[in-house]
Amino acid sequence: MTARSMSKGANLPVAPSVVRVELSWSGRGGGPDVDASALLLTEAGRVRDDGDFVFYNQPRHASGSVTHTGKRAAGGVMTDTVEVNLGALESGIARVVLCASTDGGTFGQVAGLTLRLLDAAGRAEVARFEMTAGTETAFIGGELYRREGRWKFRAVGQGYASGLAGLATDFGITVDEEPPAAATPSPAPAPPAVAPVQPPPAPPQAAVPPSPAPVTPSPSGPASGPRLTKGEERLPVDMRKRLSLRKEQVAVSLGKHGAAGVTARVILVLDASGSMALLYAGGVVADVVERMAAVAAQLDDDGEMQAWTFASNAARLPDLRLGELPEWLRLHVRVGEIGLFRRGKKPRKGLEAGQVDMRSIGIQNDEQKAIAQVRTYVREHPASVPTFVLFFSDGGVYRDAAIEKELREAVEEPIFWQFVGLGRSNYGVLERFDTLPGRRVDNVGFFAVDDISTVPDQDLYDRLLSEFPSWITAAGRAGIL
Repeated sequence: MTARSMSKGANLPVAPSVVRVELSWSGRGGGPDVDASALLLTEAGRVRDDGDFVFYNQPRHASGSVTHTGKRAAGGVMTDTVEVNLGALESGIARVVLCASTDGGTFGQVAGLTLRLLDAAGRAEVARFEMTAGTETAFIGGELYRREGRWKFRAVGQGYASGLAGLATDFGITVDEEPPAAATPSPAPAPPAVAPVQPPPAPPQAAVPPSPAPVTPSPSGPASGPRLTKGEERLPVDMRKRLSLRKEQVAVSLGKHGAAGVTARVILVLDASGSMALLYAGGVVADVVERMAAVAAQLDDDGEMQAWTFASNAARLPDLRLGELPEWLRLHVRVGEIGLFRRGKKPRKGLEAGQVDMRSIGIQNDEQKAIAQVRTYVREHPASVPTFVLFFSDGGVYRDAAIEKELREAVEEPIFWQFVGLGRSNYGVLERFDTLPGRRVDNVGFFAVDDISTVPDQDLYDRLLSEFPSWITAAGRAGIL
């Protein structure tokens, strides 16, 4: 087989029955040490038990199908290797995720990080994937996965800020190690085999006529003032002041685009993939949610938002009601829980009421699953107003074909998709969708910012609302609304 240099998200068939996965990096320059590992996952994206984690302290899987063979140094290059016998993998294993972690620094300090896939028999190179990273301390380089009875390899290149333990627990592994001396207690992981979270049932709604009248923004005139929203009076004083000002700014933005007085159902979708961990930990995502609450308060007459989170899987979060915003932020703005504890030394802590088990969400980017769930919700809960989806992601998009399929099919639905990139890169089809031909109306908007926390509210709302009003007009003329 001819070797192939791969880009992030690319895949190829794997012909050899036994492969070596070599992770290499420069041993010069004083960077951190790197360790390779592998996770054996079922179709549900979870390990069956802790034995499905192969790494330096557990170098051989019980089935003999995956082995961590260790490190070697040659010519200033370090290599750590995992060998996978695809023919010997048990029938319940659908994926082998090829991971790495650093000791004493971040992957941004690691030079020449490369994953090579080799035919174990003749050592011929099947594929090569050169990777770059930033502040991550764990990394998913690629994955071997079974598709229609054949094995394939995908270049993933997904960073994870919480280290090997955080990555492993996200897939259901219990990590036994001494906690750091000054560690902050964190929720202990759930048992390994957790089924994917199903969205909670939506509250019943009154029947709505199947063909609501088109909503058309006013062509000109001053913006309508901020709406009074149910529950607003229960917010803390500072939060209530911020909300009041932000509603005025949303109203100004709507007026600028000839959409004063427009109403819409607002849905929020939050990326919870591993690379988002720092944005969650730094309060950036919580601040984004608070800023989006003002959009819902101004556009939606009940001031509520339906909400989803996603990574490898998607799950619906409880509805965000404005008066409950502080508690909603505390309970639901979360990535994968990280539980470092010595087995038997700390009790497991259960989830609070309504919380999604974030371990079942995973760490990769599968935007199409969240898009599909939102589309289903809108079909099953028709409204007399259009739906405005605020979809936040930090990039790493690689399911381009599946995402494009969902968004093309959604053209005929009363939904406008506003995607916002949060500072990383590789937004794939989300960034290109505006230029794709063959759509009756443009149902997608996209923009990216380096650091959303530095973007003034008025500028952010102007960008969020720049295309939505024109879509309303076009969708009304096309009979979609």
